[in-house]
Parts: sequence; structure tokens; C-alpha cells
Amino acid sequence: MTEVDITLTVNGATRTGSPEARKTLADFLRDDLGLTGTHLGCEHGVCGACTVIVDGRAVRSCLMLAVQAAGSEVTTIEGLAMKGASEGGTGRRAGGGEMGVLQQAMWDSHSFQCGFCTPGMIMQAVAFLSDHPDADERQIREALSGNICRCTGYQSIIDGVLLAAERGRERAAREQR
Repeated sequence: MTEVDITLTVNGATRTGSPEARKTLADFLRDDLGLTGTHLGCEHGVCGACTVIVDGRAVRSCLMLAVQAAGSEVTTIEGLAMKGASEGGTGRRAGGGEMGVLQQAMWDSHSFQCGFCTPGMIMQAVAFLSDHPDADERQIREALSGNICRCTGYQSIIDGVLLAAERGRERAAREQR
């Protein structure tokens, strides 16, 4: 197999590697970089468990080749813990950093049970809320419709995203004063 040298920014750090040309971004993150927070479910882009943010957009990392991410900025679920303090973190620790607004809202809303879908669901919500901070319930349901959860019935997840949007708006209003 042909290996390709790549450099990309992952969670704020420059990372390099030489994955096989056909290795997915999900496998590169997990196997080569040791970032196992990105989960693999269907490996067909259907379940959303592998969602990460690439250059500001939510993508299914099981469908993207690692070589396609060369030169890009990638954020995984582990990267959110690093960003937590700058997002108005709460002081609770998660993976070495503070939980951000969305993570805390999901915690407060008891949004997850088994946790398998959690990383992909959160990454999808982060990308969506960054573009739609005033989203309503219908819009959030639509945005998360491609992420499968087999445990919760979704309402607690929607409640968490709605709470995060509300808290984000409140924080923005305080900062404008």
C-alpha cells in the first residue's frame, strides 16, 4: 500500500503522519493519533458516531480519507475539553479540560445513557450551533436527524442543545453589556 505524508492541525496541535492512501480519517485519528473519542459505528456514514469538525464543518470521518484532511484543522471530542475554559467553562473537568457550554448543558439535561453516540452527537451540535446560535427545537431536530441514538428517545438530547443555545445567547448578551 502507498503511504502518504500528511500534516494537519488536530485539536490545535500540528500533527503529522504517513497513513495508507485509503485509510479513513476516523481510523487515522483513532489508530495513528490515539484519539479514541471518535467512535465508529456503521462505517458507512449513516449513524453519525464518527462526526468530527473539519475546517468548521461537521463531517463523517468514516467517509473521509485521512489524506483529504491534509492541511485542514480538525476538532475531535477530545478537543472540546481543551476549548471548554474559553467557552465559559464551568470548572468541571472532562478529559483534562473544562466542559464548554454545550457539554455542560448536555450534562445538566441528562442527555445521554450509554454514551456511544455522544461524541458524534456533540460534534454535530457544536458545528450547528456555531452557525445557528438562535436555533429553535425544529431546527435542532433537523440538524441532529442524521445522528442515531438507540437509548434516549432523543428528547433529552434536544433539551440539552436547546439549553446550550439559550446559555450561549445569555453569555453573548452579558458580553455585549
